[in-house]
Amino acid sequence: MQAATIASHRFGFSETSLRAIQADPRAWVHNQFKQPVAFDSSGLIDSAQAMALTRDVLKADKAATSATPAAPVSGAANALTPSRKTLRETNLRALERRWQHTIATPTPVAERWVQFWTNHFTVAATKATLAALVWPFEYEAIRPHAFGNFKDLVRATTLHPAMLLYLDNAQSIGPDSKAGKRRDKGLNENLARELLELHTLGVHGGYTQEDVTQTAKILTGWTVRPDGDGNASFVENLHQPGSKRVLGKTYREGDSALGHLLTDLTRHPSCAKFVATKLVRHFVTDEPPAALVEAVAARFHSTEGDLQAVAQALFRHDIAWQPDHPAKFKRPDEFVLSAHRMLKLPISNIAQTVDAVQTMGLAVGRAPSPQGWPDRTEEWLSPDALLKRVQWADKFSQVHRNDADARALVKLAWGPDLSSSTLQHIERAESSAQSLALALASPEFQRR
Repeated sequence: MQAATIASHRFGFSETSLRAIQADPRAWVHNQFKQPVAFDSSGLIDSAQAMALTRDVLKADKAATSATPAAPVSGAANALTPSRKTLRETNLRALERRWQHTIATPTPVAERWVQFWTNHFTVAATKATLAALVWPFEYEAIRPHAFGNFKDLVRATTLHPAMLLYLDNAQSIGPDSKAGKRRDKGLNENLARELLELHTLGVHGGYTQEDVTQTAKILTGWTVRPDGDGNASFVENLHQPGSKRVLGKTYREGDSALGHLLTDLTRHPSCAKFVATKLVRHFVTDEPPAALVEAVAARFHSTEGDLQAVAQALFRHDIAWQPDHPAKFKRPDEFVLSAHRMLKLPISNIAQTVDAVQTMGLAVGRAPSPQGWPDRTEEWLSPDALLKRVQWADKFSQVHRNDADARALVKLAWGPDLSSSTLQHIERAESSAQSLALALASPEFQRR
């Protein structure tokens, strides 16, 4: 596999042509991190508006004696109440903006970087309170910090209303706090556990259950006011008094403890290795080469989580560009967005596209757990999954049969890396629609 193909299909979202990349594929990737094109969130709701909208929906549900949580972007529109229609339309508008940005951006590798972190710090609309917060979380907490410092990214995601609600910290109360002594509620360890296990150190990061409990106590007091401004706030009456000890270090009580803890977690060797492993697995191959992981981890550790430096360590390393790594299998959303990007086609019907992605196994905005969507090929590669992709490719190609010459397109998009077998099948197709369907269903397009 030539370097331009790797840049386009392994690191990006599949370019229409390799011509602009071939002169210097590495520079094409590196330059995207110098000035990634910003996402335009103008006109989209912020967290405060999202929470207000959710309150309206729940109030209307209660009045209608129906309190079933709505999916953030799916569901039959004609079966929804007026407030839920507003919720659905709001979520679809935000998702459409996100997907159109992915399709059109001149910095697709940088966009893949952003979406990696969104999945790393997963929140999901699997609770009623999260129904409108998934997309504001991405453009308020992830995007502003994805090219900055990891500690700032962790803090922004940890203290975003979406995360505090998703992992129940908004309801966590110090047992010995003023509020804890008079309420029948106590400590909730969900956010503390995921902060250590999923966001920083990894499951084998060297922490104990007691470290989880002490981290949960540090997090007490950080909450979301139900009728607030959409920001986290520290309520001292909810905070567990006294010092806490995590991973051998002592933290004084109060709101400043969390910042000190996040600094220490970012500096911990387990954090560097855990994050590096996930990055290499996502961008390179399912079984991360140890030498590449070590190089990325070393840069993470030496720069205390400078994500620009970490990206350089990853994408400048020769191992990342080796052509013989086992290819990864695109997730359903990556598959669909790559098709639109390669054909330079905007999404014409966002609701239908969401339904198509869900049919292929990915419920948009509703990851199955705080671990996010799986990032290994075997999780997405199955006979049924392949059948549904072929069916989607066939239907998509019927609609867009006159929008691209697949025979010419595949040569531009893969050059000499297109197998003779794939090219032969496409060239022998009986129609333009069939040739496009064969291109989209080909092994070259399914993989990255």
